[in-house]
Amino acid sequence: MTTRIALLAAAAALLALGVAGCGERPQVINYKQGKYQGKPDTPAFANAPFNGNKQQWENEIDNRAHYQNEYVRLRD
Repeated sequence: MTTRIALLAAAAALLALGVAGCGERPQVINYKQGKYQGKPDTPAFANAPFNGNKQQWENEIDNRAHYQNEYVRLRD
């Protein structure tokens, strides 16, 4: 009798898990033509330490890339 109850409980659990997997809702994006719905991005050079100086930011990026180049690092 105990085995039968255990089998019925296991079958009920499997049935519950199987039915729970069927409850997915459709994932559809409501796109509005011409409207960007993401978060507004600020340029990378707008914050400290560059404070809006794009040229200084570009120079810093170029300098960092220069020192990440293994060929240039070996020659320096």
